[in-house]
Amino acid sequence: MVVQLACGAIQGVDAFRVDLEVDYSRQGMPSFVMVGLAEGAVRESRERVLKALQNSGFRLPPGRITVNLAPADRRKEGSAYDLPLALGLLAASGTLPAEALQGWFFAAELSLDGRLKAVPGALSLALLAREEKARGVLVAPENGAEAALAEGVSVFAPRTLAEAAAFLAGRTELVPVEASCAEEEGNFVLDLSDVKGQEKAKRAMEVAAAGAHNLLFIGPPGSGKTMLARRMSGILPPLSLEESLEVTKIYSVARMLDGKGLIVERPFRTPHHSDSSVSLIGGGVPPHPGEVSLAHRGVLFLDELPEFQRQALEVLRQPLEQGRVFISRAAYAVSYPADFMLLAAMNPCPCGYSTDARHECTCTAQAKARYRARLSGPLLDRIDMHVEVPAVSYEEIRSRRPADSSAHVRERVMRARDIQTERYRGTNCRTNADLSGRMLEEYCRLGEAEHEFLGNAVNALALSARAYTRILRVARTIADLEGAEDLSLAHIAEAISCRVLDRGQI
Repeated sequence: MVVQLACGAIQGVDAFRVDLEVDYSRQGMPSFVMVGLAEGAVRESRERVLKALQNSGFRLPPGRITVNLAPADRRKEGSAYDLPLALGLLAASGTLPAEALQGWFFAAELSLDGRLKAVPGALSLALLAREEKARGVLVAPENGAEAALAEGVSVFAPRTLAEAAAFLAGRTELVPVEASCAEEEGNFVLDLSDVKGQEKAKRAMEVAAAGAHNLLFIGPPGSGKTMLARRMSGILPPLSLEESLEVTKIYSVARMLDGKGLIVERPFRTPHHSDSSVSLIGGGVPPHPGEVSLAHRGVLFLDELPEFQRQALEVLRQPLEQGRVFISRAAYAVSYPADFMLLAAMNPCPCGYSTDARHECTCTAQAKARYRARLSGPLLDRIDMHVEVPAVSYEEIRSRRPADSSAHVRERVMRARDIQTERYRGTNCRTNADLSGRMLEEYCRLGEAEHEFLGNAVNALALSARAYTRILRVARTIADLEGAEDLSLAHIAEAISCRVLDRGQI
């Protein structure tokens, strides 16, 4: 007897349908054969499943068992096929009605005693089931909350194989799992008002958050670069529902959801400077999302930027432009979303004090040149804003002058984002950082005076076409923060002032 069940396989962060077919025959010598490009964990499922069936009280008579995973030309990895395989064997042997499995999607690993265990990508599978108009999805209890985020499809989370079989046979009832949020939007412990002084840097953070621009802080040790960066999350707007689902899918595939539901706050990732290019960009065997994908719709903070391996930094160039990572290896080709805001910090020189009048810089000209050479021109060109963070004076440290809180700055940022959402409705643009081509010309129109001013700056500073584009994008955001329709000289001048490396001031 041949039985077919629906399950799914993960490619990137999305799932594609896999039909698991089980043929069970009492004729001939007992055997177990699995075909369909099954990788190691899938092939090993035979021992787990047979023991789980036995320890769950099911008796499977000896027979010739053939299992096919279709489509047979696409690789299948992981342990999510344990549950559908066990149920398929029960149906093929006559223990479970075959029609009871039709229209359902299944994904769970089995322990030897028959308990269901979590697998990565449950949300992606549930979204696939919704697209296929399935009756429902059966997953492990730890995966229930995330799978239930796919509204429009029922999700059930039996604890054991026996409970799953009884539910499908109609001998017991299960309550559908309800969706939940992993985080609640609330007060941030790290508030921007805690930072003394650094008004220009705070202004740069506000502009960067409002337009999703990349930002580099440059300053001596102890000036507050990292302190500022860690407060960026407090001024960013919360994720929309669509963005939350995108981020949650990535964390589910990366096994980092920990049984929680929807992620509603933007990710803030801080990889160490010793991380490899694979850790940043993703890949490996089996492939997994890297830091740039875990920072999707959020912030990737690279502290001590020149200390990262040059090769690791250079792989950031493509995702910074395209918002997506494409990884092609001999065994696979996958892509992951990677639309993040890059936030970085660095010292101006190896000793760190070349811009601090209170300390003597001990670096030679050659040492400074080698230090700067760790960052390539093409990479720096992709960073919209380079802002100096000077040393803080004692008077500023002791100042009791009130400063804007993260909540107040966030309100202004959200107003600017609302303007952009309305302006770009119906287009591929989300924020000003996405502007390019005709849209850049349409929404960043300049008068004669502005054209002349910007042209003189481009020629004097020898700016590239990419730098010109990024200046216009930043100027557009500055205008949005002011509620201005047209770009003025002041907006362009402030945008140019936020590129200190181009101006040769450091």
